[in-house]
Amino acid sequence: MSATSLLVVISSAPYNGSDTAWNSLRLAKTAAAHDSRVRVFLINGGVDVGRKELKPPDNYFNLAEMLGEVVEAGAEVQYCKTCIDRCGVGEGEMIDKITPGSMAILYEWIMTSDKVISF
Repeated sequence: MSATSLLVVISSAPYNGSDTAWNSLRLAKTAAAHDSRVRVFLINGGVDVGRKELKPPDNYFNLAEMLGEVVEAGAEVQYCKTCIDRCGVGEGEMIDKITPGSMAILYEWIMTSDKVISF
């Protein structure tokens, strides 16, 4: 299988009673392991996946740690700066391995990705 580029857009809040955010990170990590160029964009409630201090409920995976593993696997990760500003979350509350992004970046990533999936 040839390498492709994959954009994973995570808009679902973590620990909301579904495994949506968890599965999105599993997919991103799997794609990176298969030599795909992987980019992850956190938007809406999905920005919480990248918060340092967000503690998972008992018996749940730590999604911020998983996101860090996705970065270590080679993925580029950005979060919507407007979303964290709107929610009163400071950039210092986000894990160090990810950077702020914008609608312009999200648009560029969509237009330059072979595949786009939104969770």
